[in-house]
Amino acid sequence: MAALDSLSLFTGLGLSEQKARETLKNTVLSAQLREAATQAQQTLGSSIDKATGTLLYGLASRLRDPRRLSFLVSYITSRKIHTETQLSAALEYVRSHPLDPINTEDFEQECGVGVVVTPEQIEEAVEAAINRHRAKLLVERYHFSMGLLMGEARAALKWADGKMIKHEVDMQVAKARPEETDQRTAKDVVENGEVVVQTLSLMEQLRGEALKFHKPGENYKTPGYVTTPHTMDLLKQHLDITGGQVRTRFPPEPNGILHIGHAKAINFNFGYAKANNGICFLRFDDTNPEKEEAKFFTAIYDMVAWLGYTPYKVTYASDYFDQLYAWAVELIRRDQAYVCHQRGEELKGHNPLPSPWRDRPIEESLLLFEAMRKGKFAEGEATLRMKLVMEDGKMDPVAYRVKYTPHHRTGDTWCIYPTYDYTHCLCDSIEHITHSLCTKEFQARRSSYFWLCNALDVYCPVQWEYGRLNLHYAVVSKRKILQLVAAGAVRDWDDPRLFTLTALRRRGFPPEAINNFCARVGVTVAQTTMEPHLLEACVRDVLNDTAPRAMAVLEPLQVVITNFPATKALDIQVPNFPADETKGFHQVPFGSTVFIERMDFKEEPEPGYKRLAWGQPVGLRHTGYVIELQHVVKGPSGCVESLKVTCRRADAGEKPKAFIHWVSQPLTCEIRLYERLFQHKNPEDPAEVPGGFLSDLNPASLQVVEAALVDCSVALAKPFDKFQFERLGYFSVDPDSNQGQLVFNRTVTLKEDPGKV
Repeated sequence: MAALDSLSLFTGLGLSEQKARETLKNTVLSAQLREAATQAQQTLGSSIDKATGTLLYGLASRLRDPRRLSFLVSYITSRKIHTETQLSAALEYVRSHPLDPINTEDFEQECGVGVVVTPEQIEEAVEAAINRHRAKLLVERYHFSMGLLMGEARAALKWADGKMIKHEVDMQVAKARPEETDQRTAKDVVENGEVVVQTLSLMEQLRGEALKFHKPGENYKTPGYVTTPHTMDLLKQHLDITGGQVRTRFPPEPNGILHIGHAKAINFNFGYAKANNGICFLRFDDTNPEKEEAKFFTAIYDMVAWLGYTPYKVTYASDYFDQLYAWAVELIRRDQAYVCHQRGEELKGHNPLPSPWRDRPIEESLLLFEAMRKGKFAEGEATLRMKLVMEDGKMDPVAYRVKYTPHHRTGDTWCIYPTYDYTHCLCDSIEHITHSLCTKEFQARRSSYFWLCNALDVYCPVQWEYGRLNLHYAVVSKRKILQLVAAGAVRDWDDPRLFTLTALRRRGFPPEAINNFCARVGVTVAQTTMEPHLLEACVRDVLNDTAPRAMAVLEPLQVVITNFPATKALDIQVPNFPADETKGFHQVPFGSTVFIERMDFKEEPEPGYKRLAWGQPVGLRHTGYVIELQHVVKGPSGCVESLKVTCRRADAGEKPKAFIHWVSQPLTCEIRLYERLFQHKNPEDPAEVPGGFLSDLNPASLQVVEAALVDCSVALAKPFDKFQFERLGYFSVDPDSNQGQLVFNRTVTLKEDPGKV
């Protein structure tokens, strides 16, 4: 019942129900917030506005000295403290003035109590800042940091409401660039005080070739588009069906796992549709039953959803097998296709011999094609070929081949299956795709795309090609990943050293980071090969704001505090995000025995060493205590086994040379540290790696720390939960974890390794 009352009390302050429930899990925070709200209600009544509630929550979550709670609540309820800036100043004042009584006159002066900042003053301060930087603003445009303007305005008006300053900056910047106000709102221009790529519309991020795209129904305006006497009627019917809506599709083959290159394709197809209020299909190109597995269908759908996209509809090429077969018969009737008996090996190479059956009678091909469907030919004995020459000189591509492999959806209904060259454009036509977006290697098939639709007099979409996205130090080929698995170099498709999307998810890469990376790369015709550290930088940007902090020790060294100030462990409140304590705290025990990193102690330190050593005390993060070395305990071999230290409260103004992380009463866990899988940038390049990619494996790509220690705040973590282990890096819970034994993957280090280029 008490929990329900507290839930109601907290939501009454303006907290969402989810936020209120999270707060209740933190006993210290919930008790302090409950007391603050109760006191506020005595002055304001049961109804507390959201602005006041936000200040009360900020107070309860950040106040370290409960003795000052009533004093500060009274200033909030009397509206003497009414901004976040004032609250921060008040909290800093009581922290730095722990002794009673508080000098209220000095306190109010330091906190801006009674200072009134008018909207006119804010307008003038922002205008003055913009005038000082107007030339640079107009030149740098979206690369100009709005934080500079906000900082100068804040410096001039210390006690102004930060939100009001930000709003005024947004408005005046928009006026300073009038040519763009019709394309963006002020909210789009500035985000968190700084203009960034992500504030641009998705369409603007799809720069380059995307800006040249045709409007729906205007396919004929595209260079190279082939028209026929029926084209305009077919486009009119197309517009009647779609209403002029943009339609795209993402058409993966379900014979492998998606990789980082597919992330670009997903973002482009779904993103272009979204930017134009259109729809995007997820269509599985399931025309090769020999290589397709159910797990790939599931994994592909999961990865699309993981990246944040929802298909308008999930379709399969096999949905259209009946229609595709009927069109193949029609193609024969129009003398545009024929049954051929050349073997596969005869069709390989740059100049294969022309088929001797190219001019066989139409009726004969119709009978033979029906025989193919009825299973009267062995595999490889007959194919259906289309009568055209492609850009690369390839003549008469195959439309159908015989395969006696049951299909995952149609079973053994069919023993002939259409090829990509035949299926792709016709499925696009059936689904009335407006923009068939595909990578550059399919440019050689554009002629067959247009030819086939026109040969059958069906609606013909437009194929647009863009450059693939590749990464250095990576292999993404399905065949080569299977070789890596077979060689034992990686565990499976989701091994965190790979660049498949399932591997990146397992390693802890947030989907937002992958999408941001794709947006930064952009859409160009040229193939793009990027450095992995650019992707990792996007990961850090996201995790810095979303991964709560915890403490872990990889190489533990026991430290016994001989004069510990309590008979039992103290409860230490650690901020989840030190830069923003409004995001809450978690509690960790601090006892007389702690564990530190072995590298944070040296008996004989080299010059410049700042951590624990003889005569060189260090602070323990978040505790307020400094420890000083008293005795070094060594084992029979002379190795350091433990340390004995004394502790003392850090004096006001005292600043040790270093603050180190630690754990007390910790959990034992396994931590996996990953490095690049390959040693060279281009492991598939014979010139760079003559022995082949399997000879280029990095022997140090995985280091397993089997008995690392982590603080108990992560005890209830679930697979894929992410944390920043202070001073160590960002880590994600691996699915191998089980009750009582967590396993963490290092996602990225805290900072880019300067040795990586």
